Amino acid sequence: MKTTILCVLSTLSLALALPGSAETAPSSPQQSSFLDLEARRLAGENESLARYRGQVLLVVNTASRCGYTPQYKGLQALYERYRERGFTVLGFPSNDFGGQEPGSDKQIGAFCQSNYGVEFPMFSKVRVKGPDAHPVYTYLATLPAPIGGPVSWNFQKYLVDRTGAVVSRHDSGVRPQDADLIREIERLLAAPRPESQQASFDR
Repeated sequence: MKTTILCVLSTLSLALALPGSAETAPSSPQQSSFLDLEARRLAGENESLARYRGQVLLVVNTASRCGYTPQYKGLQALYERYRERGFTVLGFPSNDFGGQEPGSDKQIGAFCQSNYGVEFPMFSKVRVKGPDAHPVYTYLATLPAPIGGPVSWNFQKYLVDRTGAVVSRHDSGVRPQDADLIREIERLLAAPRPESQQASFDR
């Protein structure tokens, strides 16, 4: 019996030391890049977020029937103000909070265009919380605090720098015109675009 126990313990020690054990698990989402992900646009085509490499990004989960919905106007204004310097807003409609985005992708696109003249990239409606959350939001939720954690409501915002690093999180009540947010955007835009990471500005 003593010999059997020793053999089992020896086997467990060897397994823990081998590659692929719990101590050498594959890279977690925190160790990958936001730009490694992809998402489907409102029009239906899949898009790699690597397309936005070299740009500063503001990632926002949106809704059409929310008290914060007028922020679309400010988001579009930010996009127009800074797009030529390499800034983009990425909108991800979601119905997760209060059923405030019930429409289809086509309806969402028409609403954004007719009411707010939205020109920045909008993606297909997604889940942003829970086990069925889109990979973009699974990635964001698993980042270290204070950036990571569950999305709390519509129009939560994440700033991503030119290298694809998520650098800050801003709650729903932070308006696109917020002075601190704008200062942070301008600081990130002042950083040089990484070599070999020139982004296409075609839409």
